[in-house]
Amino acid sequence: MKLEIDSFSGYRIYPSKGKLFVRGDSKVFRFTSSKTSSLFLQRKNPRKLAWTVVYRRMHKKGITEEVAKKRSRKTVKHQRGVVGADLAAITARRKESAAIRSQARLAAINKAKSDKKDKETKKPKSTSARPNIPTGPKVSKQGMKGGKGGR
Repeated sequence: MKLEIDSFSGYRIYPSKGKLFVRGDSKVFRFTSSKTSSLFLQRKNPRKLAWTVVYRRMHKKGITEEVAKKRSRKTVKHQRGVVGADLAAITARRKESAAIRSQARLAAINKAKSDKKDKETKKPKSTSARPNIPTGPKVSKQGMKGGKGGR
């Protein structure tokens, strides 16, 4: 025995029951009762009528007792080392206090300053062979060639 399904409400239609409606484009619609056929012909939307199967599916009604909620997997955080430092160094850095960190920062700054000062003292003062003192009036290249810019 073949059961048909109501085109509007989604209910089952048993053999020898219901109504068949064939539209002009030869699409077939089956209805359980005059109620569903009437609502279909009035162009009502079955998604907005609370008693239809389509509405119940859309609004997730009556599913809770059939299917238990799916368990969502919790994300597990893994800690890994970064390119410059391994995991042990990172955890040690995380555990040290702010005071120790600030002392280390000051020490690094002082070391950089002293290194710079040492570099400055080691650098020999270069004396140029020619002093940068102009000997005559400024003359442009155009002026040298006999142009206007030689004043």
